[in-house]
Amino acid sequence: MLKPQIHHSHSSRTLFLLPNPFILGNGQAHLPVISKSSSTKTLRKIRSVGYKPGNIKAIASITEQQKSIKVQAIVTVSRTVGGLLSNIGIQQGLDDITDLLGKTLLLELVSAQLDSQTGLEKPMIKGFAHRKDEHEAEIRYEAELDVPAGFGQVGAIYVENEHHKEMFIKNITIDGFPAGPVNLDCNSWVHPKTQNKRKRVFFTNKSYLPSETPDGLRRLREEELLVLRGDGQGERKTGERIYDYDVYNDLGSPDSSEDLKRPVLGGEERPYPRRCRTGRPRCKNDPLSESRDGNFYVPRDEEFSEVKGLTFSVKTVDSVLHAVIPSLETSIVDSNLGFPYFAAIDSLFDEGINLPPLTKQGWRNILPNLIKAITDEAKDLLRFDTPATMAKDRFFWLRDVEFGRQTVAGLNPLSIQLVTEWPLKSELDPEIYGPPESAITTETIEQEIRGFMTVEEAIKQKKLLILDYHDLFLPFVSKVRQIENTTLYGSRTLFFLTPDDTLRPLAIELTRPPMDRKPQWKQVYVPTWHSTGACLWSLAKAHVLAHDSGYHQLISHWLRTHACTEPYIIAANRQLSAMHPVYRLLLPHFRYTMEINALARKALINAGGIIESSFFPGKYSMEMSSVIYDKLWRFDHQSLPNDLISRGMAVKDPSAPHDPSQVLSDEELQSFWTEVRTVGHGDKKDEPWWPELKTPADLIEIITTIVWVTSGHHAAVNFGQYEYAGYFPNRPTVARMKMPTEDPTDEEWKFFLEKPEVILLRTFPSQVQAAKVMAILDVLSNHSPDEEYLGEAIEAAWSEEPVIKAAFEKFNGRLKEIEGIIDERNANVDLKNRSGAGIVPYELLKPFSEPGVTSKGVPYSISI
Repeated sequence: MLKPQIHHSHSSRTLFLLPNPFILGNGQAHLPVISKSSSTKTLRKIRSVGYKPGNIKAIASITEQQKSIKVQAIVTVSRTVGGLLSNIGIQQGLDDITDLLGKTLLLELVSAQLDSQTGLEKPMIKGFAHRKDEHEAEIRYEAELDVPAGFGQVGAIYVENEHHKEMFIKNITIDGFPAGPVNLDCNSWVHPKTQNKRKRVFFTNKSYLPSETPDGLRRLREEELLVLRGDGQGERKTGERIYDYDVYNDLGSPDSSEDLKRPVLGGEERPYPRRCRTGRPRCKNDPLSESRDGNFYVPRDEEFSEVKGLTFSVKTVDSVLHAVIPSLETSIVDSNLGFPYFAAIDSLFDEGINLPPLTKQGWRNILPNLIKAITDEAKDLLRFDTPATMAKDRFFWLRDVEFGRQTVAGLNPLSIQLVTEWPLKSELDPEIYGPPESAITTETIEQEIRGFMTVEEAIKQKKLLILDYHDLFLPFVSKVRQIENTTLYGSRTLFFLTPDDTLRPLAIELTRPPMDRKPQWKQVYVPTWHSTGACLWSLAKAHVLAHDSGYHQLISHWLRTHACTEPYIIAANRQLSAMHPVYRLLLPHFRYTMEINALARKALINAGGIIESSFFPGKYSMEMSSVIYDKLWRFDHQSLPNDLISRGMAVKDPSAPHDPSQVLSDEELQSFWTEVRTVGHGDKKDEPWWPELKTPADLIEIITTIVWVTSGHHAAVNFGQYEYAGYFPNRPTVARMKMPTEDPTDEEWKFFLEKPEVILLRTFPSQVQAAKVMAILDVLSNHSPDEEYLGEAIEAAWSEEPVIKAAFEKFNGRLKEIEGIIDERNANVDLKNRSGAGIVPYELLKPFSEPGVTSKGVPYSISI
């Protein structure tokens, strides 16, 4: 395991700080700084004049006799639009006067050691920083401080902002110590003292386990965590730094409409991960629901950076939701209107959609990659970029080999699993849902794999795989079908792994439970060379793809990455000190996630939002994700190896042994993991599968799982969304018509035989649904200009530790090697899932990317 930068009292890198050369009785001069590797020789010389090796007080007294030294504190402040460096308003004038007076920032140095005589904290060294110089993006403030002899090592700095506006402190460096500069990587907003008199504390880049915390920092370490936890009372306000939990009770708007009322997610009835507490007032018409009026609070340091917030995510999503989509809905009067022919779908990319004039200012500048805009005096034209898949082959979506390939190399590779039992059988209550036996028989499958093997041999050789949405979706069929122009089935889709390692679709089963005084209905569709059967097969695939799209968006994407990660972030900030090496290891994997989740609650997963209006579960979308969280989510199955093993896609490899450590005795680490299990994911707190946290191996498993989910897992299911779903016939988000074979009237069957293409188009999403999804998927697939990619640049807190820095450089080299491996495999003509006519190269897990929609790049965190 990579060992973080932990400074033990017995570390081989401990420095003895001797501010000036001193002369011993024998006339010998010694250098001001010595490492422990040379300390033995030094102590021998001290012994020669009467000092014993263990006489720490003697050494300290010599140190305390030295003169004070002057050091320079350099504070780097990022230039911001709405904060300190804004040139607007009376307050800015007052702040300029403050700068002139040299009282911009009050700095107070905190010693890491207690006073050796009194056992109390040493007096802090205070001084004001003043503006020194400025560059395009930063301003530097400096303060000269006199550090008395015996002050010891600097462990932290208190900062008080004398301005009337908040300011973003990037870092602080204290230069002038004999041992070298002391660095503090801050990257945090500091409130003005007029808003909150509590001073901000920043710890140095040295990491300490709780048991190794220097005595002079113990109180600060504990108090800072108490501040971050808050008291659980009142409504949270913009700018606060409080982390607390709540259930998902703000998705609905019952005070606006009864139809917008939604159940609370989180609790015994509807288990769910917890979100960040906002504390807003409750709704009048539903006391269990929290009002959506006001602030979708997230702690200040969890908000987007200004580069991301002003030039990309916030304004882009805001423009799509509040300018483009309303204009689409106005332009297309009939929200249920489908596409009349396939050429009309192609026209979205070739000709575009006429929109009424967009009133949202600056939207064309904000969305240069989302759409191609052609404007004249009368109208705006919305024209989408052609997805790479369609650009390669406009008929790619029709091919069965592509249908199979995308289950493992497409947008949702997380549902395909190995068939281990035969015959297939439902576990739902037959009294409610009908006979449990599958309509897919041995004869059905062996007819398709004749010449290869029997079903029994295929299962034994691990050649039979399945997309199984039968039991998960069947309980929702009746409710979903009550939504206008929406239908649903429970589905099973079987695939065969061919000798050339491609997946061949074998059969699709669609099931409707007993409902509307009708018995259970189910039917199996197979690839065929008969025209009617071929058309039915295409329609069955459209239904399955809609199922897979909904599962992908709600479960593989939202639930398993966004929603399940938020409790880790809250628990880490409440229980792990900023000095803890594990906190510093996890921090880059948590950036921006709480902000994007708040934005999702505000406009994507809320009642009537993009997901409900465009995906098949409709108003039951989040309720369905709660059911699946309850049934399927397990922390111990979220890492990549364990996920593959649980689905039968890989086998376990024996792990290597690990050395013992202080994991079990680390109270912060134990509190973090306890809170994740019992509060953040408290609805599953009694599950037996939670990993224990006792050994380094346990810690590696837990941290690796969190890191994988926030980086590789999210990247794999997010950044290919426009490439694979931008041409929506490849991945329709909803099926609007039932199969022609489900209880058809004579007239319905006749129309299908005469106009099968029309039935397929009517099954696809409506024009409004398709355009809305295409617009939002383009935004969500986009990389911000300030994206931070896994392994691209080392964190400042780790760069000072040579061992960790060397390990990071090795990791960075390995990522570049992986990038080459992906390119090599894409070029290998023997890999049928990687290369061939019309196949886009697989790039979803290529580590790095340029800004924009690229279908590659693995950011550290769930940042969009």
